[in-house]
Amino acid sequence: MKNTIKNSKKGILMVTLFATLLSFANEAKLFNIKNEAKKTSLTLNNVKQGNLLSVKDAFGITLYKEVIQETGSYTKGFDLTVLPNGDYLFELDKDLEINTIPFTVKSSIVSFNKDKETTIFKPTVRVEGDLVFVSKLTLEGNPLNIKVYYTEKGSTNSDLIFSEDIENTKIIERKFKLENQELGSFKIVILSEGNEFIKYIKS
Repeated sequence: MKNTIKNSKKGILMVTLFATLLSFANEAKLFNIKNEAKKTSLTLNNVKQGNLLSVKDAFGITLYKEVIQETGSYTKGFDLTVLPNGDYLFELDKDLEINTIPFTVKSSIVSFNKDKETTIFKPTVRVEGDLVFVSKLTLEGNPLNIKVYYTEKGSTNSDLIFSEDIENTKIIERKFKLENQELGSFKIVILSEGNEFIKYIKS
């Protein structure tokens, strides 16, 4: 049984984003935006090697992505004016959180709204023997859904054995006991703030 979020859109818009490595910068803020006529300069601070930077459209389709190669801070220039009119965002996927920087393109003019910038804290899943501890911080008390699937050894079918919707809670903590772990595997799916997080627990 699959539980995935799918976004469909007729046709695939192939967009070439002009990305040029510029000089490094050291600033206290997480990021800095410098918007010029045909180039948007995005500076990210305190990033780590392996972080993922993406540009996504309003449908959640990834138009550009790259894995950060060096720890520290860096600046890249993007020609966002080539994008069709619409809403987009930069997304920085880090170890424990996801930062989003929304922007709008209209008639080749790029504008950013700092009030809509968000930080999403990722859930943590810790396994100790046959116990699983799930915790998640959501400062706005946004809803969260947890699903647990079980798959017997030798089978390709997954059964939903637990599901819970949690609302209006800033600090979420749950504990699960895994039964028959030696006879199969578990998949924990957490849906929160438009993101899907998956943890596999095998015997």
